[in-house]
Amino acid sequence: MRYSLFKSFNLSVGEESQDKVLENVRSSISFRGSNLWILACAIVIASVGLNVNSTAVVIGAMLISPLMGPIVGAGFALAIYDFDLLKKSLKNLLTATVVSLVVAWLYFLISPFKEAQSELLARTSPTIYDVLIAFFGGLVGVIAITRVEKGNPIPGVAIATALMPPLCTAGYSLAIGNYSYFLGSFYLYTINCFFICIATFFIIKYLKYKPVSHLNPKFEKQIRYGVSVLILVMIVPSFYLAYNLFNVKRYNEKVEEFLTNEFSNKGYILIFKNTKYNHNPKKIEVAFLTKKFTEDEIIEFQQKLLQYDLENTELTIRQDEGDLKSEILNEIGNQTKTLSEKDIIINNLQQELSEYKVDNSELLTEIKILFPNLKNISVGKQLINPHTDSAQAMTVLVYRDEKKLEESEAVKIEKWLKLKLKTNSVALLRQD
Repeated sequence: MRYSLFKSFNLSVGEESQDKVLENVRSSISFRGSNLWILACAIVIASVGLNVNSTAVVIGAMLISPLMGPIVGAGFALAIYDFDLLKKSLKNLLTATVVSLVVAWLYFLISPFKEAQSELLARTSPTIYDVLIAFFGGLVGVIAITRVEKGNPIPGVAIATALMPPLCTAGYSLAIGNYSYFLGSFYLYTINCFFICIATFFIIKYLKYKPVSHLNPKFEKQIRYGVSVLILVMIVPSFYLAYNLFNVKRYNEKVEEFLTNEFSNKGYILIFKNTKYNHNPKKIEVAFLTKKFTEDEIIEFQQKLLQYDLENTELTIRQDEGDLKSEILNEIGNQTKTLSEKDIIINNLQQELSEYKVDNSELLTEIKILFPNLKNISVGKQLINPHTDSAQAMTVLVYRDEKKLEESEAVKIEKWLKLKLKTNSVALLRQD
């Protein structure tokens, strides 16, 4: 039973010949010609996806990206002590990284849309979870590479480890001059590259690939120590960021519980909420639709914050109607500015059309009752003497009749229309 279980997990089963695997790895590290063009196009696609906040487009870009090659090559090189391969892999990875940053920077520099979307912001704060994804994704990738039947894990690894989006976010950060975003996103990219490389190193060591050159035990020990130190250097900041993310999430949950129990459940309609976790003291700003609180009530709410473990937090209830109204109007104004050119053109055409259209169903009904001889009636406006200083709009009634209108009846219709439409220019047009 134990032997059967061991055999089920034995990576030697279905393994490709080592020489062929190494040949494939060496051929995939180069970034010249078509590979460089594919990378540049993938970066543009990923940048567009991040720009418009489209997850599907970002995933598509990750699938066509050739970035995994030199990273896996570096892991192989470390494991088999092939320092020529390591040098080539790192050189090509550096080339790919620089090209990607420049292409993303140029795209976001030209793009008129500079707002940070959620897909962009998600790549600015790496955590320990990103380390785990990169490491286990790298394990899957290198295991697949060393198989005779590759299967379909490679596309999944490309998506899971997400090498492209942090690079594009770094380019975006450079374009807008936000260097804190750049450090966060480039750190995430470095984490992904490093732990894919380390995962490759461990698997190749486990599969006992033959070293290209034999090193003395002291140098091998130095390499192992160097790898261990680099792992710690990469992991420690991500642990801190994950811990900070956990604290922010817990704090926001407590804030929601406080607002729900103390305000929403009592029928107070909350129209504004803003939580500032990184301030000292932390701040909760709220505003309500109609309810006004006294100073004593606000002090009582401030004291209740401690019941929800919201320490070192200041509650501000905004009750200045003037400020709130101006903020709401500003928000409406900002939304209006974001109307697309297409919407503006349609709006202008509708306004122009309304100037020449008389859309009054009651008017048409009254005409049919008062003047039953008229058939197929329509009323509109016609521009007289266009493109001149004397241009004016005239109301025109178009009709059919069984017998020609008498002059007295036509005058009567004209007077009635002038009265109803409050205009001095009316014309009747009979259709044959």
